[in-house]
Amino acid sequence: IQGFRQAQTMAFAVDEINRNSKLLPNISLGYSLYDSCVKLGISFRAALSMTSGRGEPFQLNESCYGYPPLLGIVGESTSTHTIAISSILSLYSLPMVSYFATCSCLSDRKQFPSFFRTIPSDVRAMLQILRRFGWTWVGLVISDDDYGRHTAQSFQSDLAKSGGGCLAYLEVLPWGHEVAEIKKIVGRIKKSTSRVVTVFAHTSNMLDLMEEVIDLVIDTWSTAKVLHTPSYMPFLAGTLGIAIRRGEIPGLRDFLLTIRPDNDTLSTQDNTLVRFWEQIFRCKFVSGWMEMEGQIQERLCTGNELLRNKDTEFLDLSNLRPEYNVYKAVYALAHALHEHLQCVPGSGPFKGQSCARLQGLEPWQVCFQTPPRSVCSESCPPGTRIAIKKGEPVCCFDCIPCSDGKINSTECTSCPEDFWSNIQRDQCGPKSKEFLSYMEPLGISFTTASLFGALLCTIVLGIFTRHRTTPVVRANNSELSFLILLSLKLCFLCSLFFIGKPRLWTCQLRHAAFGISFVLCVSCILVKTMVVLAVFKASKPGGDGSLKWFGVMQQRGTVVFLTLIQAAVCITWLVSSSPAPHENTEYYSDRIVVECLVGSTVGFGVLLGYIGLLAILSFLLAFLARNLPDNFNEAKFITFSTLVFCAVWIAFIPAYINSPGKYADAVEVFAILASSFVLLLALFGPKCYIILLKPEKNTKKALMGRGSPRS
Repeated sequence: IQGFRQAQTMAFAVDEINRNSKLLPNISLGYSLYDSCVKLGISFRAALSMTSGRGEPFQLNESCYGYPPLLGIVGESTSTHTIAISSILSLYSLPMVSYFATCSCLSDRKQFPSFFRTIPSDVRAMLQILRRFGWTWVGLVISDDDYGRHTAQSFQSDLAKSGGGCLAYLEVLPWGHEVAEIKKIVGRIKKSTSRVVTVFAHTSNMLDLMEEVIDLVIDTWSTAKVLHTPSYMPFLAGTLGIAIRRGEIPGLRDFLLTIRPDNDTLSTQDNTLVRFWEQIFRCKFVSGWMEMEGQIQERLCTGNELLRNKDTEFLDLSNLRPEYNVYKAVYALAHALHEHLQCVPGSGPFKGQSCARLQGLEPWQVCFQTPPRSVCSESCPPGTRIAIKKGEPVCCFDCIPCSDGKINSTECTSCPEDFWSNIQRDQCGPKSKEFLSYMEPLGISFTTASLFGALLCTIVLGIFTRHRTTPVVRANNSELSFLILLSLKLCFLCSLFFIGKPRLWTCQLRHAAFGISFVLCVSCILVKTMVVLAVFKASKPGGDGSLKWFGVMQQRGTVVFLTLIQAAVCITWLVSSSPAPHENTEYYSDRIVVECLVGSTVGFGVLLGYIGLLAILSFLLAFLARNLPDNFNEAKFITFSTLVFCAVWIAFIPAYINSPGKYADAVEVFAILASSFVLLLALFGPKCYIILLKPEKNTKKALMGRGSPRS
C-alpha cells in the first residue's frame, strides 16, 4: 500500500506541475511507473528498458506521438539497488533522483555523477547524534549488502576524522533466519563494554535481533510499524532513531480519491491499480478467461466502490515521509528542465555558450543542470524548498524516540494485556470485564421477564389443577398439558443461566437445560397434535383402530424417547467438548469480554437442529389438522404457536452470529423468552379464557356439539 501511494504521489506531482502556469509553461510532463517488487533484477530490467528507448509508445494527439524522451528516473528505494543501477545509468549520463537511498557512498560525484537525491546521508545524522550525547565508545551493526558495507566504511572513517569516538566492534546481520549466528552476535554485543549500539540495517534484518537486544540506537526503521508491537517495545526502551523529514502535500488526498480502475486498466491482467483495488475492497475483477474457467469465488469488484468510505492506510496522510521526498524529486527534475528552457542563447552552459533545445534535449544535458541550487523556487507549493549541495539536501532527519514512535515524546510503556491506561495516560489499571449482568438494564429486563413467565406458568398450572375435571382441561390428554406447562416453566428459568458472570457450571448448564426443556415442550406438542389427528380419524367409520397406537402409555413413551435423544446429544457434547468461560480481548482494546465458548459448534448445531426438526413436524401436522371440526380446533393454536416459534429461531441464527460478546447472550435469552411466551399464550390463553370467563362453554355438550367439518 505504501509503495502504491508513493507511485501515486509522483503522478500527483506531475499533474500539479502540468497545471502550474509558472513552471514549464506550455509543456506537459509524462511518466511511466515500474514496480520493482523490491528485486534488483526487475529494477535493472526496468532501467535498461527505459535507457534503451524500448519503453511504451505514446500518443497525445497528431503532433505529439512516438517514443517520448526520457529526462530522468525517480528511484530506487534502497541503497543497495540504487548503487547497482546508478552505476549503469551513469554510463548514459541519465539523471537518477532517489527519495530513500541514504548510503553516504552515493555522495561520490566521480563514481555516481548522474545520481541525486532528496534525502540526506544517514551516516552524518547518526554521527551528529553520537556527538550530541557524548557517546565515544560505540558498537556498529550492519546489513550484509552493499548498503551495509559502504556505510560501515564511511562510518568508521568519519568517526575517526571527528576525533571523538572509537568503534568497539563491527557485526554483520545475516540474511535469512539464521538463529545460531544471531545468538553469537547478541552474545558478543552483551560481552562488549560498549553500552551504545549503532545499527544500519533493513527492517527485515532486525526482526530476529529484537528479541534479545536492548538499548539500541537505530536507523530509519524506527518508524516501521512492524517493530512497534507489544512484544518488541520492552527491548526498544532507550532507543533513538532517525526518520525521513515529515511534510505536507496539499491536494494529495483529493487526488488519491479520484483513483479508479477503468476499461483500459482492467484489460491489463497484471495491473498494479487493479491489484490495489482488489486488496482494498477484498473483491475480484472478472476477466473473460476467468469467467470461462469458473475461478471466481470472491465478491466481484465493480470499479464503482468508494475509497472515501474505507478506513485504510492508503488515505492516512498524517505521516508523509517517503512520499514527501518523491514529491520533491519530481520537482527537482522539473526545475532542471525549466532552467534549461529559460536559457538565453549566447549565455548558455554548453559549447559556444549555446542552450539545449527542447526537441533535441539529451539526458546528459538535464543531468548537467540537475538539481538546481534549491528545490523549489517561488513557483513551487509552500514549504517544499530544500537547500541543495553537491546533488543532495543539506538536511534534515527527524529524531525519534522509538519507545512510542512520536517526535519529541517522553518514554511510553505498554500496559500488560489485561490492563489499560487511564485518561491521563500515566497509569495502567485493570481492564473492566464485560458480560450480561443482573445489575444492568438489559439484565434486569430479562430477569424480570423470565420470572414473570415462570410465575405465569405456575398460575396457569394452578388454574388447570383446580379445574382438572372440566372438559376443557381433560380434552386431548390433560397430562400432556401439565407436562407442557412444566417444561415451559423450565424454559423461562433456564434463561437465567445466560445472565451473570459466566462460570464453568453455568456455561455447561445453560445450553443443556435450554435444549432439554425445549425438546420436552415441543415433543409434548408434537404428540398432542398426533393425538388430535388420531381422534378425528377414529371418529370416522372404520377408524377405531388408529387410537390403539396413541394410548396414554404410547404418548408418554414417545415424549420420553424424544427427550432422551436430546439428553444424549447434550451429554456427548459436554463430555467431548464442553462449553467453558473465556476472557476475550479481541473485541475491544479497553475492556475484556467474558463469554461462554460453545466448545463444539457441531454440538450446538445438532441441539438447535433437533429442536427445529420437532417444531417443523409439529407445525406440518397441525397445519394438516387446521380444518378439522371446531370441537378439535386446538390444532389451529398449535399451528400458530409453532409457526411463530420457528420464525423466532430462524431469525435468531444470523442475529446470534453477528452479535459480539454479551449481546450474543442477550439475543439467545430474547429468543428463549419470546418463543416461550408465544407457546404459553397461544396454547393456554384460549383455554384459560373459557375456564375463567366463559364457564358455560366448559361443558362436554358445548365442546362436542359444535360445528361440522369444513370443505
